[in-house]
Parts: sequence; C-alpha cells; structure tokens
Amino acid sequence: MKLKPGCAEEYRRRHDALWPELAALLRESGISDYAIFLDRGSNSLFAVQKLGPGFDPEALRRHPLMRRWWEYMADLMEVHPDKSPVEGELELMFHLP
Repeated sequence: MKLKPGCAEEYRRRHDALWPELAALLRESGISDYAIFLDRGSNSLFAVQKLGPGFDPEALRRHPLMRRWWEYMADLMEVHPDKSPVEGELELMFHLP
C-alpha cells in the first residue's frame, strides 16, 4: 500500500484510535498479530498478518464496516475507485523460520 506525501502521522493517529468494532471484525475474520510498517523514503506501507484457517479475504472486502474504514482512510492513501487501498504482491526473497 502507499501513503500520500505528508500523511504518515495522521495515518498513525487513525490506527492508534482503531475502531473497536473493526478490530473485532478483523479478529473474527481470522486475522491476528497484524502489523503495518512504513518505509518513509517511498511512503510504502507493508502489512504483516497471521491468517487463520478458512480466512476469506473477499468476505472481508465486501463487509460494510471494512468499506467504511476504506472511505475514512481514502484521503491518506492511494486507493482504487471503490476506495480499497492500492496493494501489490511481494515476492518472498528470504525467510528464517
């Protein structure tokens, strides 16, 4: 994902005040141990999540609460027309278990 320039502190502030109902939805959907990192040089965001069995990303994307969060965050990030964040796939280059 990618932040718009000058939006890092507001992005952090909004996540520090994450809506309790959104945190519950993420957990109920099978997401745990969720962290988002920022590369300040490129404004790129890198999210790491542990996903439980049966996690359905499409169901989460369709959920009205998730869509409301996207709308709330759209002014800070690069987004698609439906306000979902622009995301890219990352290639695993190294893993030390």
